[in-house]
Amino acid sequence: MQATKIKGILERIIYENEETGFIVAKIKEDGKKELTTIVGNLIGVNPGETLELQGRWVYKKDYGEQFEVRDYRTVVPATIAGIEKYLGSGLIKGIGPVTAKRIVSHFGLETLDVIEKTPRRLLEVEGVGEKRVSMIVGAWEAQREIKEVMLFLQSHGVSTSYAVKIYKHYGGGSISVVKNDPYRLAKEIYGIGFKTADKIAGNLGIGKDSLKRIEAGVIYVLSELVDEGHTCYPYRDLVEEASKVLEVPKPLVEEGIESLRKSDELIIEEDKDDRLVFLKPLHVAEVSVARRLREILSHPRRNPVSIDVDKAIEWVEGKLGFGLAEEQRLAIRKAIEEKVLVITGGPGVGKTTLINAIVRIFSAKRLRVELCAPTGRAAKRMSEVVGVPSKTIHRLLEYSPGDKGFKKNQEDPIDTDVLIVDETSMVDVVLMHHLLKALDKGSTLILVGDVDQLPSVGAGSVLSDIISSGVVPVVRLTEVFRQARESRIITNAHLVNKGKFPVLGNRDSEIRDFYFIERETPEEVLSTIVELVTKRIPERFGFDPIEDIQVLTPMNRGVIGSGNLNIELQRVLNPKKGDFIQRGARVFYAGDKVMQIRNNYDKEVFNGDIGRIVGIDKEEQEVYIEFDGRRISYDFSELDEITLSYSATVHKAQGSEYPCVVMPIHTTHFPMLQRNLLYTAITRAKKLFVMVGTKKAIAISVKNNRVEKRYSSLERYLRQTIDSNTGLV
Repeated sequence: MQATKIKGILERIIYENEETGFIVAKIKEDGKKELTTIVGNLIGVNPGETLELQGRWVYKKDYGEQFEVRDYRTVVPATIAGIEKYLGSGLIKGIGPVTAKRIVSHFGLETLDVIEKTPRRLLEVEGVGEKRVSMIVGAWEAQREIKEVMLFLQSHGVSTSYAVKIYKHYGGGSISVVKNDPYRLAKEIYGIGFKTADKIAGNLGIGKDSLKRIEAGVIYVLSELVDEGHTCYPYRDLVEEASKVLEVPKPLVEEGIESLRKSDELIIEEDKDDRLVFLKPLHVAEVSVARRLREILSHPRRNPVSIDVDKAIEWVEGKLGFGLAEEQRLAIRKAIEEKVLVITGGPGVGKTTLINAIVRIFSAKRLRVELCAPTGRAAKRMSEVVGVPSKTIHRLLEYSPGDKGFKKNQEDPIDTDVLIVDETSMVDVVLMHHLLKALDKGSTLILVGDVDQLPSVGAGSVLSDIISSGVVPVVRLTEVFRQARESRIITNAHLVNKGKFPVLGNRDSEIRDFYFIERETPEEVLSTIVELVTKRIPERFGFDPIEDIQVLTPMNRGVIGSGNLNIELQRVLNPKKGDFIQRGARVFYAGDKVMQIRNNYDKEVFNGDIGRIVGIDKEEQEVYIEFDGRRISYDFSELDEITLSYSATVHKAQGSEYPCVVMPIHTTHFPMLQRNLLYTAITRAKKLFVMVGTKKAIAISVKNNRVEKRYSSLERYLRQTIDSNTGLV
């Protein structure tokens, strides 16, 4: 069949798969009023560009007539409207819609020639000064180089957003790097995974059995396992998994692993009847945590003081204005007597009261006490409740963007006699490694957390492993206090944690903080949640739908996964009246609630932090997001670090509390229906928790206590004897 040709201006991208470059988009064809839907692999295109497309017309039952693109090329816009849209699309830093309109009004069809050949003439345009001309010239030149990079990568399956990242990282050497070692992209550029790099490598003629490919593939498979929480993985299982992913025989994988071991990128240890394989940084972290904990346990206090425990407890009860439970008294006794202590327990058992009491006693003895937590929200909450300043762990360790590391370490330790860490279940092994490395061996360390919650997002099971090792004294708080017992959120959390079905009755009790609304289909669950968040809860309880209500869901995918929930909630809670920026199929509007999804030490924003978009500057190509009162600037190319957060997964909500939590729970979430996930979700709510879904899904969650096993070695290392020179023996 002979191909059909059409031409038009790309108006907007509706959907984009950044891995494959497949897009669904709308173009304004020359001479047509209605927009045309196009589908196909169009890599490196932006709204505003004029496209010449070859392909065929197809009819889809659900979507109507579409143009299926087989081949395409971008051409210089030929109309004034086209040039204005092209320049104002955000393609050139320094030119937004307003400036584009002024420039095109002044130069008309000559506009692109002026920018290309005589850019100083831009000074003729009102509002365009020397600084902006310089920006435009630099950005135009960069775009030309980026286009060259994109043209090269276009046939190798790389999207335009990745091409920009590659260019920013390697500059003029981009094509050379990609040709010589495409697997560097997966290692060195956030967002470009092994699969994309492997596709490029294949198109460049690198064979499947290449040692370089196999090494990169093994690192990729092990990194994916680390993302699942493992700090190491059994050798045989790793070989099996990598062989499947790479589609090569197992002996070749074993050869790749051995090569990586010799180059010191992997560490292999004997363990029972198999071997464990570590990425080196995680091996270093686990060994270091074990060693430092043992050293702190055995080292004398740096500032010894005499404390009469019984008198101290009596004194602090007077200061608090109430008596402490026997478990709490035991915890205070242990905190005074021991060098390292773990305090664990669920909601309503008085962990925060204990921290308050311990801080008062040590402060009265003029001991320096530092409080910290893994997230900004957790640190802020502790400060408010205890009344003493608390910091994030990163801030306590004084992260330095210039040095790409923490200032606090063994040479310059944290100046404190006592360190109290809250929400320790969230702390992964790498962060704990840096924290303990910076803690003076003479300091007292108190770790507080709920070991029954979901483990950390990062690798390791630090709190669980420390408790299981038996090396560190542990106080378990189990008594739920009277005031807490009046909250059905707390009583149901404890029921779920014990494997019992929560109390769902809504009408037969004075308690009004826990509700269940039964809905059978995912579509019914979705519409009910939208109604609850936007109308019913704000009207009845007075909660702000964006600031106070958080939708938490077990999964990302599906009708009631966080992805689709965010789209639906964005539509009704921020009805798209302000500035916006589109990146592929993702659209961010001024006012949107967003979440950071990776640690960014330079900006001091971390995985799980929630903020609001307070400004979008298309001229400067920057988005401004406010996190807890701090205004942070993001370049357009950095927007893959944020996602909408009207809804989030339960995993992402660890360490945070919200006035109101709404949770869909349905059998379509089956892979994630686990007891500790439901327990964690319930405990995120301070004043109101609402579940929408089916009782069957709740029952599955409550019964399923099969926590996914995380391979780690910290417990084993803690039980072993530590040799201060050589490590573990």
